Amino acid sequence: MALNRKYKEVTFEIIDDTAWITINRPEVLNAFREQTLDELTDAVKATREDPSIASAVITGSGERSFSAGGDFHAMMKLNRANALMWNDRMLGLAMAIRGIPIPVIAMVHGHCVGGGHELALWCDLVISADDGIFGQTGAKVGACPTVGATQYIPRLIGDRLAKEMIFLCRTFTAEEAVNIGLINRVVPKADLRKETEEWCRMIRGFSGQTLRATKKSLNFEGDELYASWQQGMELLAEIWGSEESLEGMNAFLEKRAPNFQKFRLDRKEKVETYLEDLATDRNQRPSGG
Repeated sequence: MALNRKYKEVTFEIIDDTAWITINRPEVLNAFREQTLDELTDAVKATREDPSIASAVITGSGERSFSAGGDFHAMMKLNRANALMWNDRMLGLAMAIRGIPIPVIAMVHGHCVGGGHELALWCDLVISADDGIFGQTGAKVGACPTVGATQYIPRLIGDRLAKEMIFLCRTFTAEEAVNIGLINRVVPKADLRKETEEWCRMIRGFSGQTLRATKKSLNFEGDELYASWQQGMELLAEIWGSEESLEGMNAFLEKRAPNFQKFRLDRKEKVETYLEDLATDRNQRPSGG
């Protein structure tokens, strides 16, 4: 029986033994919210139900973006109490992509940034149109890219470039991304679908059990980073809902520069108060206490 999956924010179709999974929110540059992540995870896992599927492709609809990452309107509702609701979904999707026994290809065009870039990182192969832009934007918007970016980017492009990408929010064109090893291939945008289909055709001609075994073996070292993912999600839980993260997201939505320096000055005042108390012996227990 052919797989039949109908979603609201994702499209799913099987063509020539390839599962095509498309984020269908072009009005927000294919940014994802909780419902999108749930549908993506279900679509990825659904491929297990049909062993004739040889590969899967994840992409974004429209002409402008693969995915701009998390939808701020959803992310601004997160806080320390409910952070796991988002973080577990991100980890669940990543593990689904890494866990299915077929190669998963990210077919990128336009913006592939923030959580959208982490989505591409979870995939086995990345092919991009020549208009692809790759980057991590967390430092600009008060988010924390610890659900894949901090784990995988240093292993792909080296520690120095990874820190430049994350600390300085440096973006790379598709051509630059190929040259540093961040992605596999760049092609003219008009040829993107055709070239991706050719990859899928090649995979279809290879041994499925070999691909399954070698994917598991290739992912062995990365799977040992699971503890780092867990730590990263705890760090991220402390970020969500903080005044500083809300300043970053509000600034983005309001199309203004964020004022992060006020938080540094507030911390400076608190440290100065602490040091003054220390210097004047005001840190001793009150008499009679």
